[in-house]
Amino acid sequence: MPEIPISAALLADALGLTEQQLLDLVQANISTAYDPTLVALTVEEAARRLGVGRTTMYALLAAGEIPSIVIGRLRRIPAEALSDYVAARAKTAQSTVALAA
Repeated sequence: MPEIPISAALLADALGLTEQQLLDLVQANISTAYDPTLVALTVEEAARRLGVGRTTMYALLAAGEIPSIVIGRLRRIPAEALSDYVAARAKTAQSTVALAA
């Protein structure tokens, strides 16, 4: 499906905002964008990367499905632990499909 460019003014109008309000919203959310330089993530950052809620992320941590570390008083999830978790889940899903076939 081809992408259709849209101006910020048109998008702001469609959302019922001024163009400046839209730009302010975008700027406010830039800090929550994916940062590939982070080595250890907060629970919220890790949940956002996996596309799950905070509660689900805490459940995964409590079950030991995703490892975490403590730095001082802070709980952090190694960024590569998310890739490992997704790869393990994909491998499990593939073997389940192979068994069903």
